[in-house]
Amino acid sequence: MESGKRALRGSAHRVGSGRLTAAGVLLCCAVFAAAAQAQTLRWSSQGDPQTMDPHSQNELLTNNLNGQVYESLVNRDRQLAIVPVLAVSWQQTGPLLWRFKLRPNVKFHDGAPFSADDVVFSVLRARDSASDIKAYALALGEPKQVDALTVDFVLKAVDPIFLQHLSTVQVMSRSWAEKHGATKPIDYKSRQEGYAALNANGTGPYKLTLRQPDVKTVYQRNAGWWGRFDGNVQEVVYTPIKSDSTRVAALISGELDFVLDPAPQDLARLRSDSGIKVIEGPENRIVFVGMDQGRDQLLYSSVKGKNPFKDVRVRRALYQAIDIETIRTRLMRGQSLPTGGITPSPVGAYNDPELEKRLPFDLPAAKQSMADAGYPQGFEVTLDCPNNRYINDEEICQALAAMWARIGIKLRVNSMPRSTYFPKLQRLDTSMYLLGWGGSITDAETTLTPLLRTRGEGGVGSWNFGQIANAKLDALAAASSKEADPVKREQLVKAALKEQKEQVLHLPLHRQIVPWAARQNIEVVHRADNWVEFAWISIR
Repeated sequence: MESGKRALRGSAHRVGSGRLTAAGVLLCCAVFAAAAQAQTLRWSSQGDPQTMDPHSQNELLTNNLNGQVYESLVNRDRQLAIVPVLAVSWQQTGPLLWRFKLRPNVKFHDGAPFSADDVVFSVLRARDSASDIKAYALALGEPKQVDALTVDFVLKAVDPIFLQHLSTVQVMSRSWAEKHGATKPIDYKSRQEGYAALNANGTGPYKLTLRQPDVKTVYQRNAGWWGRFDGNVQEVVYTPIKSDSTRVAALISGELDFVLDPAPQDLARLRSDSGIKVIEGPENRIVFVGMDQGRDQLLYSSVKGKNPFKDVRVRRALYQAIDIETIRTRLMRGQSLPTGGITPSPVGAYNDPELEKRLPFDLPAAKQSMADAGYPQGFEVTLDCPNNRYINDEEICQALAAMWARIGIKLRVNSMPRSTYFPKLQRLDTSMYLLGWGGSITDAETTLTPLLRTRGEGGVGSWNFGQIANAKLDALAAASSKEADPVKREQLVKAALKEQKEQVLHLPLHRQIVPWAARQNIEVVHRADNWVEFAWISIR
């Protein structure tokens, strides 16, 4: 807004010290409007956030947009290091006790003061059974208000990544939630509706001003924010556009300023356009295929009376029938890093090359494994696949269908938007699925507990949609979750990841290299967790 004021004063000066002429008024107003629009960021990606409830869903775009409105006690800087946000300081006074001093004079967007009471409320809300981040919230132990600006966390067991867990819990206003009947997270998988699904009230740098699902989401800068804006964006307009070609065309024409997920096949064209720049880097995200290994008979398969995915020989055959190099070069256009690992970053596996090594692409071996398992002619099965979540997600599923056909697997690709896909998986209504897993935390804990362990209480195994139950892995992962000694913990983590690899519990594909595309006048900070921070963006 300041640039608009400067332009207005300049226009008045140019027409003299007397009254502005009608032409002068029109000119200055036009300059003011242009300057204001120049501070509006118009951006897009292929999908839409699932809900404005910050505890309902654990999905990147949803977390990202909610994270502009809601803040946590600690969060991430440009290099993903932990930094203070709503907390100004903290100390661990014992292995099971953390104390946090909160930032004074912070207000929610409705004007209510922020206090320790809101922190305790938010942590308890985030560990509700309907919350998709309950495993992380429960790891924080019992939150206790010491005074208005002091909170203690009393743990039941040592948490080696306590601060990382804390960064995932965004803080809501207790009074606002109570006023609007939003004291519990919305149960997204059951299609529950609620006030917090379309409305928001945080302490963050931007206020939600319009929410039209699958159409438009609009934010305005919070002039009363306690923090410092490094950018100049006053308004943000997010528009989901499923079609890759339409998003790119809108960027090139100037209708959009920024695209989060240009398709790999469009990158050469974008790089050759003088008005566009491409910013890219590896994302902390593993893309893999999961399989139902819990049911005695698959829901969507031609095999009756048994479950072929319970046989490690079948899982290994599927793995070895994947021509990952073809996916990398032809489909992803080099924008992927094939791996045999299951953690979002190699750091999670302590950069161990053995845990990253893939099984070789070997069709004869795959066919032999199928025959040994009793399926020489293969079988039919359905692969559930999102079509607007990961880079080339539907295309990857179609490529797998062609590859697995060579070992007799007749794959029915069931593609759908993320708004339908994730609730389907959360209801365990699947036999096989494509999924990506990642974010700002590189530690293996947030892979082992929600993704690999047997489904249980407190969010353990909450993203284990294949219903895998491996006692050895469970014991190793549970022990690593509360091991304070870093050397012993490394051994436990590696052993758990080795078990998942040897038993082929998932079919790893690759880590994405994420390109962003923007107009030349847009300055954005590309983070390894694919997070867009509005307060860091400048429009020149």
